Amino acid sequence: MIDIWLVRHGEASASWDVSPDPGLSALGREQAVRTSEQLLAMVPEGVDIISSPLVRTQETSAPFAEGRGQLITLNAAFRELPSPVPLAERHTWLKIFMHQTWDQQQPEQWAWRENIIAALMAVTKPTVIFTHFMVINAVLAHIQQQSATVQALPANGSIHHLRLQEADAQLILVALGEQLNSDVL
Repeated sequence: MIDIWLVRHGEASASWDVSPDPGLSALGREQAVRTSEQLLAMVPEGVDIISSPLVRTQETSAPFAEGRGQLITLNAAFRELPSPVPLAERHTWLKIFMHQTWDQQQPEQWAWRENIIAALMAVTKPTVIFTHFMVINAVLAHIQQQSATVQALPANGSIHHLRLQEADAQLILVALGEQLNSDVL
């Protein structure tokens, strides 16, 4: 069995409908440091460190990578949900998406989800992956075989522990990380 930790990035400095790739806010940087401290205490030495290529995930992964003296590998499979609408319309589109089920989605969203699962199944050693709200939800929907696009409300800086059973190529949820206190829907 291979342990995998999915980490949601810290708070972004701008919302999804304002900037396509914001960095972290001051609070987000604090969350990244706290998350790094938690990871350093719980994750064994020698893990792979992967980040979505978006700035907020790279900035969240930096304290942990520095603490381990390791490099970060960027993997686009773990980037946030692609939006088929212009930047100014993303908030409205996302709100609708989050109230839907996977069987209502277009091929682009299905391909995104399948790419995430394929990347997780390709992991060969314990790995920490810095990623996004909807990536975590897509993985949870797959593991739990549920249709709702939103399965959980992962807080910024939250750590979600999975295990890949190599024998039967199955992902298992070991522990769900901290959840948001407010409803983002």
